[in-house]
Amino acid sequence: MTATLSQEAPEGTPRNPDDETSGSVSRRNRRVLVLLPLAAFLGLATLFTTRFVDVTFDGSDPFVHFTFVVPETSRIPSALIGREAPATDLPAVVGLERDGKAIPGIAAADFKSAVTVLNVWASWCVPCHDEAPLLMQLARDSRIRVVGINYKDQADNARRFLGRYGNPFIASGADANGRAAIDWGVYGVPETFIVGRDGKITYKMIGPITPENLERVMKPEIEKALAGT
Repeated sequence: MTATLSQEAPEGTPRNPDDETSGSVSRRNRRVLVLLPLAAFLGLATLFTTRFVDVTFDGSDPFVHFTFVVPETSRIPSALIGREAPATDLPAVVGLERDGKAIPGIAAADFKSAVTVLNVWASWCVPCHDEAPLLMQLARDSRIRVVGINYKDQADNARRFLGRYGNPFIASGADANGRAAIDWGVYGVPETFIVGRDGKITYKMIGPITPENLERVMKPEIEKALAGT
């Protein structure tokens, strides 16, 4: 009869210490392999919970549809602050109107005509619904231009969105392929930029405008841009 590899040694046979050591190491290695995915998950969870208050994901695009809401937006640096706004020329959102007139797209030259608040938005973006009334408040300030980049959206959905909340934009460009948002260094939707009369970006807010940061951050930053400081 041929012995199998799994055959147990007879009782009383001395155990080989090397076998016990090898088995112990093997068990430890298995435990490490089991724990590695858990450790990776906990690391990612810590990253998101410490940096982001909320993450919105609509399931169709794992890159562009994350929406990051950062508690201290002023602590997020942007390489574009103090630099010329990207040369952005975008077509109008089809059929979009304001006060019965067609809303134009975005022209790069327009950023040097007045202080501009540029909002990156989309109808599918959940926080965009919350900040929409606050953009309407900003639009009532005749000293500034409020313009929008409509990011990877459908024109009919964009029209319904603004029909529901009101249209704060004097111009809104359709960024169908997301290229313009990349040029502006957008992390997620929504984001808002302030551009001075000289065409340079003076401030960037990551995440939605809220009643708190509107008064504490956005309005003071707009006043600085208007004063040219």
